[in-house]
Amino acid sequence: MSAIHDVRLSTEVRDALERGLPVVALESTIIAHGLPRPRNLEVAGELERLVRDGGAVPATIAVLDGVAHVGLDEKALDRVAFDEDLRKFGNRDLAVALGTGASGATTVSATASLAARAGIRVFATGGLGGVHRGWRFSQDESADLNVLSRTRITVVCAGVKSILDVPATLQRLETLNVGVAGYRTAVFPGFYLHSSGEPVDWTLDSPGQVAAVMRAQDVLGGPETALIVANPVPENEQLDPALHDRVLAGALEAAEREGVTGQAITPFLLDQLMRQTGGASLEANLAAVRGNVRLAAEIAVSWTTG
Repeated sequence: MSAIHDVRLSTEVRDALERGLPVVALESTIIAHGLPRPRNLEVAGELERLVRDGGAVPATIAVLDGVAHVGLDEKALDRVAFDEDLRKFGNRDLAVALGTGASGATTVSATASLAARAGIRVFATGGLGGVHRGWRFSQDESADLNVLSRTRITVVCAGVKSILDVPATLQRLETLNVGVAGYRTAVFPGFYLHSSGEPVDWTLDSPGQVAAVMRAQDVLGGPETALIVANPVPENEQLDPALHDRVLAGALEAAEREGVTGQAITPFLLDQLMRQTGGASLEANLAAVRGNVRLAAEIAVSWTTG
């Protein structure tokens, strides 16, 4: 392993970046906190293989013993998958984590920040955080949005988590000057669902077109904002929309009844969705992540070879 600034790159990732080869950043929260064991390790390996199959180098990111790692070896990946004491770190937690020697998986905000610092331009994830329902009362908004407003990275995702206020999130992204484009769709994806019903202003039709937009960002300069490439889960792999709406309504009522608020609300609602759909929401999530990882690898290849 070799240190660059405050981010430690694996030998493979460092060599790829130095040679101008395509690299795709992957978050570790889905491994540590989003899946049951030992399936989480199987999925982690599968996602890295999908990146390699697409011609790019995977860079799974996590913080271990106060060191930010970009690219994990087999031992580190095992630890992320099976260490039950591993915390969940957003971008705001990184300085404290590094300063105290803590260990944790990285969320979208932390992964995007560390990937950009390492020089990685493409990041694949499932769904972004955003503006929460009832925002005008709680002022609850994911840190993902703020980080993406000042981080030059392309994020391939399946929209924002469907438990959120999607229209308000899109409005907030517009205010923050974060570019949003649907990939081969004019409608913003709904995470578990193929469509959220909300339109997007731009549609991109190929990895090469995405790479051209990335180059245009650099030519124009200005604020270092992200580009969101919203890639919908295939309709035949989405969660049944009627089931989704029914279960989510019940989960929201349960959260209000039990007084679940703040940082606890997202894991509570996602857990309710998984339980009440018999695991179907988890399978839809994984289908979305796989598609995003494949597309991210294609974009990374176009970015480095175009």
